[in-house]
Amino acid sequence: MKTIYAINCSPRKNGNTATVLEHALKGASEAGAATRLIHLCELQFSGCRSCFACKKKGCAKPGQCAIQDALTPVLEEIANGDGLFVGTPVYFGGETGMCRNFIERFFFPALSYDDPSVSLAHKKFPVAFVYTMNVPSDLMMKIGYPEKFRLLPEYAGRMFGNGQASTLFVCDTWQFDDYALYHAGRFDAEHKAEVRRTQFPEDCEKAYRLGANMAR
Repeated sequence: MKTIYAINCSPRKNGNTATVLEHALKGASEAGAATRLIHLCELQFSGCRSCFACKKKGCAKPGQCAIQDALTPVLEEIANGDGLFVGTPVYFGGETGMCRNFIERFFFPALSYDDPSVSLAHKKFPVAFVYTMNVPSDLMMKIGYPEKFRLLPEYAGRMFGNGQASTLFVCDTWQFDDYALYHAGRFDAEHKAEVRRTQFPEDCEKAYRLGANMAR
């Protein structure tokens, strides 16, 4: 049986990102895979420390990060899996800090400093990225997010997959249970509620199909 993992890089365990990832794993599960959702906010870990132990000649575990902390067993587990979803909210035009720390620890050891075309990953498997964001889709296109967020999926496809990685953008997300309680006058709460009612289920369905396809 295949095992598909999802990494939630949001500080919220029940927010938009986690919900989309849950639908992706549901699709994978109903297609016959075992699944696991991992919330990075539950772990105490750091990003890359630039120790270069993963690049040292005679390295005991090529392609694996040498740092020992709460993320270490997670990295070892997903490295032996059959598929991976990485989900992150977009904060100030980029991935969350914990997402970047995870990427540094998981991607960099798999990158060969001898030949960039060679992957040191323990195993090849499909990878998909989920980006959730407050901005609507037209603004996302205007400010160039698809191009901005192209690099990590390309790296993932080259090092872990078959040269390609899927990306799902989830836009205009619902942020507050009650917008009236917050200084958020630039947002139309009724519009946000309508998007939540109509568009968000479609985004979750897209995630479901990605999960099912990954499991197959």
